[in-house]
Amino acid sequence: MTLTLDLHPLFRSDRDIDRAVREIIFRAAATKADTVEIIAGKGSGKLRSRVLATLRQPHLKRLYRSFETDPSNQGRIVVHFGRAASGE
Repeated sequence: MTLTLDLHPLFRSDRDIDRAVREIIFRAAATKADTVEIIAGKGSGKLRSRVLATLRQPHLKRLYRSFETDPSNQGRIVVHFGRAASGE
């Protein structure tokens, strides 16, 4: 199962972005999802940087295995849960 979070509607509020990322990571861990796709968009990269900083917080890092920026779409971050994950 894959969960998706589109951050386009939240791009102006750092607090809302952080909360949305935390909530989807907690939900994915609770529902045993395989992956989470976070759509940050391409833009200037500021939103993507904010998401990556949030994902690196120790209390969230414990919940997932790895994450990566999609090589074919820099505006998409894929977070892997469970065993079938690739490296960060």
